[in-house]
Amino acid sequence: MEDKDIEVVKFGRHLFDLRREQKISQEDLAFRSEINRTYIGEVERGEKNPSLTTIVKLAKGLNVDKKVLMEY
Repeated sequence: MEDKDIEVVKFGRHLFDLRREQKISQEDLAFRSEINRTYIGEVERGEKNPSLTTIVKLAKGLNVDKKVLMEY
C-alpha cells in the first residue's frame, strides 16, 4: 500500500471540515459541484488528488472562493 501524500491528506481534511461547518452532506456537495459523491469521499480521505478544475467546482459547491480551499 502506497503512503498518502501529506498535502493531499491535509487538503481532504480541510474540505471535510468546510463541508461539515456548512452542515451539508457529501451528496449535497456532489450535486452543487457536479462531482460524483464517491469521488468527494476519496478526496476527503486523501485518496485522490483533485485537479484545479475539480477544486474550482468544489469551491462553487461550497459557495467559497477557491482560495479558501487552498488555505489548509
